[in-house]
Amino acid sequence: MKYHNGCWLFKEGIGCFSPQHVYEVRKGEREVVLCAPTARIIKKGDTLGGINLTVRISAPAPEVMRVQTYHYKGALKKEPEFELNLPGDQVLDVTEEDGMLTIRNGHLGLVINTEHWSMTYERDGKPLTRSGARDLAYVKKDWKGLPYDRPGNAYMCQQLGLCVDELIYGMGERFTPLVKNGQSVSIWNEDGGTSTEQSYKNIPFYLSNRGYGVFVNHPERVEFEVATEQVSKVGFSVEGESLDYFFFNGPSMKEVLERYTDLTGKPALPPQWSFGLWLSTSFTTDYDEKTVMSFIDGMRERGIPLSVFHFDCCWMKEFHWTDFIWDERVFPDPEGMLKRIKAKGIKICVWINSYIGQESALFDEGMEKGYFLKRPNGDVWQWDMWQPGLAIVDFTNPHACRWYQEKLEMLLDMGVDCFKTDFGERIPTDAVYYNGADPVKMHNFYTYLYNKTVYEVLEKKRGKEEAVLFARSATAGGQKFPVHWGGDCWSDYESMEESLRGGLSLTSSGFGFWSHDIGGFESTSTPDVYKRWAAFGLLSTHSRLHGSNSYRVPWAYDEEAVDVVRYFTKLKLELMPYLYSQAVFTSRTGVPMMRSMALEFEGDYNCRYLDKQYMQGECLLAAPVFNKEGEARYYLPEGTWVNYLTKETVSGGRWRCEKQDYLSVPLWVRADSVIATGIAFENADYDFRENMELKVFALETKAETIVYQAGQELVKAAFEKEGQTVKGHVTGAEGCRVRLVNCILADVQGAEKEIQGSDTLLMLTGDDVTLIGKC
Repeated sequence: MKYHNGCWLFKEGIGCFSPQHVYEVRKGEREVVLCAPTARIIKKGDTLGGINLTVRISAPAPEVMRVQTYHYKGALKKEPEFELNLPGDQVLDVTEEDGMLTIRNGHLGLVINTEHWSMTYERDGKPLTRSGARDLAYVKKDWKGLPYDRPGNAYMCQQLGLCVDELIYGMGERFTPLVKNGQSVSIWNEDGGTSTEQSYKNIPFYLSNRGYGVFVNHPERVEFEVATEQVSKVGFSVEGESLDYFFFNGPSMKEVLERYTDLTGKPALPPQWSFGLWLSTSFTTDYDEKTVMSFIDGMRERGIPLSVFHFDCCWMKEFHWTDFIWDERVFPDPEGMLKRIKAKGIKICVWINSYIGQESALFDEGMEKGYFLKRPNGDVWQWDMWQPGLAIVDFTNPHACRWYQEKLEMLLDMGVDCFKTDFGERIPTDAVYYNGADPVKMHNFYTYLYNKTVYEVLEKKRGKEEAVLFARSATAGGQKFPVHWGGDCWSDYESMEESLRGGLSLTSSGFGFWSHDIGGFESTSTPDVYKRWAAFGLLSTHSRLHGSNSYRVPWAYDEEAVDVVRYFTKLKLELMPYLYSQAVFTSRTGVPMMRSMALEFEGDYNCRYLDKQYMQGECLLAAPVFNKEGEARYYLPEGTWVNYLTKETVSGGRWRCEKQDYLSVPLWVRADSVIATGIAFENADYDFRENMELKVFALETKAETIVYQAGQELVKAAFEKEGQTVKGHVTGAEGCRVRLVNCILADVQGAEKEIQGSDTLLMLTGDDVTLIGKC
């Protein structure tokens, strides 16, 4: 919210009330409550009327502060609220001396000037950010003075200072520049594609490169002004009489994300098969079982491993979306068809959303049972966008949730494995909910209940280790129901670039896994764009071929596209032991699998704005090609890097520009890395133990890895180098081999050795192996 007029004035009609000083401090063991008048109290008469702010400070977890500010505290609390993990407030360390109130929680401190109001967040006594005299404010629009004040038009605002060189990331999946400085961001879910400032996934959380984060605990609209109205401050505001936010200390940005996801929930671990290639029918294309089987068989005949086949909207009859009934005109034997697909080792996904078209028989059933959102007069809330006369399922009604889940259970019993949970953004703010929820707060929060409802039925029917979605909309906490994809993009390089920006923004906001439509969604890409996007898509956490009005099978483009999709699909499957193990780490820590360079290399100034390259896990750097000339322009941070595909070894700390053919992409491994790979595989869901090779790259000091399968530790390996001596220790090693890339070892003990070109291959026997050799 912008309410200033330059540095000193406020906009016309604005009343702005900020604390002048602290009149009273109420200290408890686990909270501090401040009475902060907005006019200075000098004598008793000054206490008669006026506007006070009540500020409550607590510590819900180590290195986290919660600040709750109220004008009127007695407002009726209405659902929804974010589902937060709040085990209990910490004991605070509180001191007061010379007009300075200091509240500490571990290394994090909050210092309040009680004589002349200000708030300063500190780490180990050093300032992180500051809120000055007018930065915490209760703001009234159309202000005419206390005697004439009317309810409404009230906002609570907070501004926190930005230091020199401080940059802000996050706030959900935003397709605008990765660094949010200079942007006005409205946390309000919209169906706006990938080429606008609107977003499907708005998260009221931001991450600073100074190693702290802020989560605004409001499901409704939150307005952020990031170095806009006040260029050295981040402002955030909500409508109403109170403001609640959490402040997270790092000191690293990764640690901030760990603490944030401790609060809002860790990303669930997707099943191993979900990391393979997904193929879709596309949206409005014509298809029947013959078409579907021709796609599946075509992929197999061309040697392209396929993990999941997705049926988009038209598996149901037009005007009947979503009634969960197969269109018998084109799918007369859906159960038999699904069995035939699954016999080929392929999982099945179907499209759904939470809207019920009026032509569907489910509409009458849902209407009679009260399962839809209603208008204030009691009518079912309907409109004609997307489906004529559609109604919206009310997920605040537990009976509606169960009814919806029963429809999904029928599909799961038929053989469906997962669901694409589309839409959930255009939720009305004039609707009436079963539980009396505030419809404005529900606009963003609706997607959480929608995806949670679907995810829970998958957990029930398939088990926690098998549940996965393909979701478009989200709010804070939505990371618990992966995977999310980037929505509707155009089929060109510009949309490929903005899609990556959106993904890196989302994974800077607590989300661990992300995908996008390979080749773009709207229109049809050129073969050139499709092939470049395939490389990018198959080096993302999840990979799907999907479009709007044309098929996305590679042979629809050209034969080289077949080669490209085959090559990068097999490359991803080769990397599955590494990728899946990184996914386990993400699910346990909240540090995203696919992450920005700024997040991985915090101290490198060159990485701060990079948005066309990324790290896939902690070891692999990928830099997609975004132009028809095939030029890759990217930056390698300091240190030694080895090209995964060519084994070229270079020194970082510099930019590179090079030509790439379609069967190549810059894919670099940082020094002291162990990449667990597969040797033989047919799909993503293979047994790692029987097919694993540990590749050790540029061993300079020490390198370690843990390989997981089915969420359980499978192999643990550690290598170190002292002078010319290389040592290694591998547990769970039976059937495993070790490859030291670009390293010839002599005098090897503990394994059989084979020299292959510039590599040393070690064949391990036994479950617990110690290695030693000279290079």
